[in-house]
Amino acid sequence: MNKILPLILFCISISCTDNKENKDIVYFAGEIVNPTSDFVVLYKDNKPIDSAALDAENRFQFKLENIDEGLHHFDHAPQYQYVYLEKGDSVLIRLNAAPAYFDESLVFSGDNEEVNNFLIEMFLTNEDEAALIREYYKLKPEAFSKKIDSLKKQKTDELKDLFNNVEISEEAKKIASASIIYNSYLHKERYPFYHKKYTGESSIHELGKDFYAYRKDLDLNNEELSYFRPYYDFLKHHFGNLSFMDCYKNCADNAIPENVSMLHINRHKLKMIDSVVSEKKLRNNLFRNIAVDYLIKEHEISKESEAFIADFKALSTNKEHIEEINDLYGNIKSLQINQDLPDLVLECATGKEKTLKSIAKNQKTVFYFWTSDRKRHFRNTINLINQLQKENPSYTFVGINLKTGNEEWLNMIAERNLNKENQYWAKDFKTVQKTLILDNLNKCIIANDTIIVNGFGTIQNAFATN
Repeated sequence: MNKILPLILFCISISCTDNKENKDIVYFAGEIVNPTSDFVVLYKDNKPIDSAALDAENRFQFKLENIDEGLHHFDHAPQYQYVYLEKGDSVLIRLNAAPAYFDESLVFSGDNEEVNNFLIEMFLTNEDEAALIREYYKLKPEAFSKKIDSLKKQKTDELKDLFNNVEISEEAKKIASASIIYNSYLHKERYPFYHKKYTGESSIHELGKDFYAYRKDLDLNNEELSYFRPYYDFLKHHFGNLSFMDCYKNCADNAIPENVSMLHINRHKLKMIDSVVSEKKLRNNLFRNIAVDYLIKEHEISKESEAFIADFKALSTNKEHIEEINDLYGNIKSLQINQDLPDLVLECATGKEKTLKSIAKNQKTVFYFWTSDRKRHFRNTINLINQLQKENPSYTFVGINLKTGNEEWLNMIAERNLNKENQYWAKDFKTVQKTLILDNLNKCIIANDTIIVNGFGTIQNAFATN
């Protein structure tokens, strides 16, 4: 694909004259091939600051005054990516919004194009390295550290070359550097647990005294990075690691943390973050993450869950997060056995809308999920569904497609020769995700008529107890 923006887009989208008159104005514009939404929404942290509609040629433009400089992200539902903006910038993008190409096709032009293109390059590099890192987890600690440090050095050298050849602000340099170092640190935090998993060792491998040497220089209260995925993911695993080890060393009888209750270990996490993180937004985000993770994994209505929610509310000062956790627990309640299916609306292949209840009426139904950007998962899931259908002919298997354009969804149904009557499209992914508690694509929901039999099954074990 030609990733160079046409000259006409520069002329339409960017007003050089305006920028010369007002150096604080920021222009952010671009063209989206195969759009999956009619809008682009720009965020600072998690707050939307503006939205722009696509025109007839799938182009958009923001003219922004008095913005906070730094890291932003733009959302073209259901996907998003980061963009770094400073006052006076004129930034252009071009991308293909088809799920399989969104990140790979994204290219920046204009002011700060170097740092923005570097950030997306690091994102893609980290994705490409995932399989390699999994193999590295099998290595002994010293060998693992050398491999991770080598990858980090390659990226750091590339960034140094960029700094030597292009004038970049100090704040932009910090963001670019963070995309490298915190991803490297993340692998270190994961290592003891993934090494045990992939080698089959019976206990956590002993680590050298310098394995976590980077910890002495950590900034655990970086407000600007609070919503930056490499930093945030690192902090989640860092505090999970610390909580695990603290539990092992200090809890009664040296109980192995993986054998104690989820309530116990997650209370450790809350306490650890409360004692170390003072930056308000960051600590609230981390509290929220622990609460969401705990409730989804537990997915039961119990005194333990309610006790944990009380702990969370005592610490969090974010009213939106508290409301979100209340809603999550309410949706978990709604998916318990013998509850009615939620009043969720989907779209069938003819464009007609139907509710889950009307789809499942007067039959035994297994709802499963797939998306176009996970082709291998899609193929494997359909093969498994075909097998399960033969083994369980009294059930109807209904596919719900997520995060895919309508036309692409219909094409994939036709290519695989799927029964259109049993395939539905989720137009509003976020509503479906929240209502059905979709934490992974292997989830399935089993219903008898409109009554839930299992609201938290997986397609691999759908009939283990049914």
